[in-house]
Amino acid sequence: MTPLVTAAVLLAAVTHACWNALAHRIPDKLVGFTLISGGGVLIGVALAPFAAFPAAGAWPYLGISAVLHVVYYVLLMTSFRLGDFGQTYPIARGTAPLVVTVLAAVFAHEVPDLWVTGGIALSCAGLTGVALWGLRGRRPNWTAVGAALATGLSIAAYTVVDGLGVRASGSSLGYIAWLMVIEGVAVPVYALARWRGRTAALLRPHAALGLLGAALSVTAYGMVLWAQTRADLAPVSALRESSILVGAAIGAVFFKERFGAPRLAAAGLLVVGIGLMLHAG
Repeated sequence: MTPLVTAAVLLAAVTHACWNALAHRIPDKLVGFTLISGGGVLIGVALAPFAAFPAAGAWPYLGISAVLHVVYYVLLMTSFRLGDFGQTYPIARGTAPLVVTVLAAVFAHEVPDLWVTGGIALSCAGLTGVALWGLRGRRPNWTAVGAALATGLSIAAYTVVDGLGVRASGSSLGYIAWLMVIEGVAVPVYALARWRGRTAALLRPHAALGLLGAALSVTAYGMVLWAQTRADLAPVSALRESSILVGAAIGAVFFKERFGAPRLAAAGLLVVGIGLMLHAG
C-alpha cells in the first residue's frame, strides 16, 4: 500500500459515500439507480475508445461481475428504501472486508501477514461499531438489516471478481469502461419496461443528481480497480470501507440521523486498523 495507492483508495471512499448519499436522497430508488446506472453506461461508452480493449482473459470476470453488480443494485435499493442511510450503508460496507480477506486468500492466494490481519480485524470492529450504533435505542427493521448484510456479501463477491479481472485485462481504464457498459444496462431496461410512457417525466426532476451520482460512482470504482492492480485485495477493501465514516457523517448532517460518541470511538478503531495496514505496507 504505497502512499499513492492509499490516497487513491481514500479518495474513492469519500467519492463512494457521496454517490450513495445522492442515491438515497432521490425518493424513488428505481429512478435514482436508473439514472446512476444509465449515466454509467454513457460514461463507459465515452471512455471505451480511449482505453485499451480488455484482454480475452478478463471477459469471464466482466460477465460474472455484471451479474453480481445487478444483484448489488437490487439489494442496495431495497436496503435504502427500508432503512436509514446511517444504518444500512455502514452495515452493507462493513460486511465486505472480512469476506474479501477470506475470498482473496482462497482465489487470489493473498494471505495477509499479522500486521495486515490485525489492521483488517480492527477496521472491521470499528466499522461494525459504526453500523450497530445506527440500531441503538429502537427496534431495528430486520428486513433492511438483512438486505444490507446481503449487499455486503455481494460487494465482497464482486470485489474479488473484479480484482482478478482487472489484473487479467491489461487496462484498468478499459476494464472499468466495459464494466460500466455491461452492468449498467439492466436497471434502465427494467425501468423502461415498467414505466413505459412515463419514463421522461419520472427521470427529469432528478436527472442532475442522478447523473452526478453516476460520475462519482464511475470515478470511485475506477480508482479502486486501479488500486487493486497495485496492492492486495483485502487491505484495499478494508481501506475503501472507511467510506462508512463519511457516510455516517453525511447521515448526521444531511439526513438528521444520530452520530454519537460511540461512533467516534468506533471511528478511532478504524483509524488504528488503517494505521496497522499502512505500517505493513
